[in-house]
Amino acid sequence: MSLRKWSRGHTFGILLGIITPLLVVPLLILFLSWAQDYDFNYLWRKFTLNGPYRVRMITLSIIANLFWFYFFLNRSKWDLGMGVILGSIALAPYIIYIKFF
Repeated sequence: MSLRKWSRGHTFGILLGIITPLLVVPLLILFLSWAQDYDFNYLWRKFTLNGPYRVRMITLSIIANLFWFYFFLNRSKWDLGMGVILGSIALAPYIIYIKFF
């Protein structure tokens, strides 16, 4: 993609694609603590200290970006949808770093 075709929609989509998983992780941990009858603090500590567990939670939280992607596609906001996908891909190096290093 050419930088000449870059728009504010792409930038907003990338920000939305990065921020949404960060907001969904605590909600996901809260749901898992309720469903598995664990203490929230225990699972949060496990998330912050355990790399493989962190990878699982972040990967599951990226699924929430599908909502934004389909929402923008149904409204023909192609640049916002592409930005959300790029924001999801932007988290991949962090996940690979945690997983293998």
